Amino acid sequence: MYSMTGYGKGVATDGKKTITVEMKSVNHRYLDLSLKLPRTFLFLEDDFKKTIEKSLSRGHVDVYLTYEQKASDEGEFVVDVDLAKNYLHAVNVLAMETGIVNDFTVTNLAKVPDVITREAAVEDEDVLKNLAIFALTEALKNLTQMREKEGEALKKDFEVKLGAIESALSKIKEYAPKVVEEYRNNLTARIEEVVEPTLVDRQRLATEVALFADHCAIDEEITRLSTHIKAMRHHLEATEPVGRKMDFLVQEFLRETNTIGSKANNISITEQVLIIKNEIEKMREQAQNIE
Repeated sequence: MYSMTGYGKGVATDGKKTITVEMKSVNHRYLDLSLKLPRTFLFLEDDFKKTIEKSLSRGHVDVYLTYEQKASDEGEFVVDVDLAKNYLHAVNVLAMETGIVNDFTVTNLAKVPDVITREAAVEDEDVLKNLAIFALTEALKNLTQMREKEGEALKKDFEVKLGAIESALSKIKEYAPKVVEEYRNNLTARIEEVVEPTLVDRQRLATEVALFADHCAIDEEITRLSTHIKAMRHHLEATEPVGRKMDFLVQEFLRETNTIGSKANNISITEQVLIIKNEIEKMREQAQNIE
């Protein structure tokens, strides 16, 4: 089981060029990729997406690529000789016309814009691609390891919460049969307070108790909730992404628990229902972060 939260970093270099890829992911309903690539690497966008999609199925993922290269790999300096000659001629004319001593030097000439420029290095796209994909693969591996570690922590927490729900459900099973008996006793006592015991219509009393028993029966809800607990434990052991299934199952947990709370007219059962709902709410928040 994997969390959707994580961070991974990968670095690749050939001695002259160094590419660093960093990845950060958070929860999202689907796989949502946001690639921050320098213009030089835009040609790799599709390759990056396909590589990531092989490893991740859900989550918002930010991908950052940074590129560094040594000065010796950045291109050669080029001198515009014609521009330099024209500029020097203009300086000489200025000195002659004004009578000012010409102290112009090569150093001054080199500072003139566009006299000396640096050619942009011709990048080998195959080299860049190999380095970038290697760095991305390393970042993905580290991101996946962190997501797996976070997933294991979520799994343990889910087990604790399921245990608490099972404990509360066990108490509800114990209290449930007593609800009808308590209702019968209380109803009989109230009737006998205002009516002579010999005048009590026992048949109608039995019918009333039977209707109440049918209304507050929660055996089916208890059984379904127990089944949901088993299903959730099965999902916790799954190797494929189960976040959506778990999110849906948590909703079913809540549905059955609410039904138990509304049908069972008993304070002891209500107390256990509140305990279960509290655990369900925590599980819902965590399920939304599982891939």
